[in-house]
Amino acid sequence: MPNKTAKISKNTKKTAQIAKMFLNKILKRNIKHRGALVVGLSGNLGAGKTTFIQAVARHLGIKNKVSSPTFVIIKKYSLKKPGDYKFLFHLDAYRLKNEKELLHLGWGEIINNKKHLVFIEWPENVPKIIPSHARFVYISSDDKEYRYFKLR
Repeated sequence: MPNKTAKISKNTKKTAQIAKMFLNKILKRNIKHRGALVVGLSGNLGAGKTTFIQAVARHLGIKNKVSSPTFVIIKKYSLKKPGDYKFLFHLDAYRLKNEKELLHLGWGEIINNKKHLVFIEWPENVPKIIPSHARFVYISSDDKEYRYFKLR
């Protein structure tokens, strides 16, 4: 995958296509790293971070309703499809004041397991504990309600 890929979405269907493409690329890369595959999602409130993760979850075969973990911080989903990953973790660091709060919630155990696929919203709120091999999705929007994705 190139260092950065830019995509534009005009609706949730196109966002789902972008999410599927991104997921397929990061799963096929098969880069050797220790621990979980971590993806940070950044963007303003309402930019589409949770919508992006919902599309990822559907593509991974998750039937449960996927909603923002803003108040519970972490949600864990079992992955039924055969593959390298057994669990999808969806985290939201929006309300966290610092990295220590995430560490108290088991962050170390989550990211040290290579069977975990981790998507964290608002990674900029906890930058010191995001692994160096993490991938990133930056989402912005305009007054026409288009979504702009920078995938890295």
